[in-house]
Amino acid sequence: MLLKELSPKILDALNQQVEMEAASSQYYLAMASWSEVQGYNGVAQFLYRHSDEERAHMLKLLKFINERGGHGLVPALKQPTVEFKNIHQIFEHVFSHELLVSKEINNLVDMCLSEKDYATHNFLQWYVTEQIEEERLARHILDKLKLIGEDKGGLYIFDRDLATLDSNDKH
Repeated sequence: MLLKELSPKILDALNQQVEMEAASSQYYLAMASWSEVQGYNGVAQFLYRHSDEERAHMLKLLKFINERGGHGLVPALKQPTVEFKNIHQIFEHVFSHELLVSKEINNLVDMCLSEKDYATHNFLQWYVTEQIEEERLARHILDKLKLIGEDKGGLYIFDRDLATLDSNDKH
């Protein structure tokens, strides 16, 4: 049995998620650049890797759309915020943003179930799992920053440690 093509509603929603993933990549890239300029090289390395990971998420969606008979659209993006108050604010933004992405993925999953598009629903389960890990990582980093507060020595060690944190190690 052949899979049916994507419905226009699902196609539009998937392309919106492509845009969200692309914007996420740009958002983390802007944070990485700011961090690097401020001397937080470890944070910058972490965020550059995270930006690349978000771009990979976008490509995975784009290719899926094309494989299912749709047309994955490359979105035009707005420039993200480029100035931040401090590292604490950056990771608060990261956490809030990951919660937003999770909400959108959940809406997509719900839409797939109501449209009875089980193939796309199955594909999106990878994103559901990924978002659980992304939220956990962001929460873990925020917890560390709360412990450190404004202690410069603690921030130095945090920055150094974040440089070596493997973005695939989200536990």
